[in-house]
Amino acid sequence: MRSLLVVIIAYLIGSIPFGYLIVRAKEGGDIRDTGSGGTGATNVSRRAGKAAGVVTLLLDALKGLAAVAIAKVLVGLPVFAGSGSANPPLNALSANTRGGPGLIGGSGSTEQDIYWWVAAAAIAVILGHIFPVWLRFRGGKGVATGVGVFLMLAPIAVALAAFVFLAIVILTRYVSLGSILSAVAIPVFVFLQHEVIRPVEPLAPIMTAAIAGAALIVFAHRQNIGRLVRGNESKFK
Repeated sequence: MRSLLVVIIAYLIGSIPFGYLIVRAKEGGDIRDTGSGGTGATNVSRRAGKAAGVVTLLLDALKGLAAVAIAKVLVGLPVFAGSGSANPPLNALSANTRGGPGLIGGSGSTEQDIYWWVAAAAIAVILGHIFPVWLRFRGGKGVATGVGVFLMLAPIAVALAAFVFLAIVILTRYVSLGSILSAVAIPVFVFLQHEVIRPVEPLAPIMTAAIAGAALIVFAHRQNIGRLVRGNESKFK
């Protein structure tokens, strides 16, 4: 039961509706009645201006960062280990995960076992953003929160995916298309990094989180995909 606390905390962090609160405070309305109906930065910028959109973007990304960081602390892992950069190998983390101060680490746990709970927290915070309990499960698209998550878990993949996002938006002016393709690109880049650049440790939990996160973001964009197919999706100005 205690291990579920990691996931519950991550979900509750993700469900904080910053975009909704910012628009409510500035405009007095419900951001979900505007544009795409999401609570994310793009929709907020359409309703309350670009400054409000930037603040929303940063706060939503911070949710992802915070949820993963808190999950690592709770399970007894170093906050910046396993982030896809120059980290120590799994067996170098043993002192932090076997019998350490976390809720889950113990003599019967391996490092990869514990990282599955971090991966679960990563998925939960994105779920919380898309389906926030406070807004009757109608939230944002999960993109900025996903960026925060994978800045902690796989920053090189996020940097590469950012180039995909910028290229698509510059070429097409569709933020939704850039978001979808960059989200799908993250698990691809995680795998390529592992094979070509340097090992991503532990690969299985991080790859699972990346695939699940991409699937959730694509699902959240299902109406955008329909508008893209019909040719009536709004372009970024």
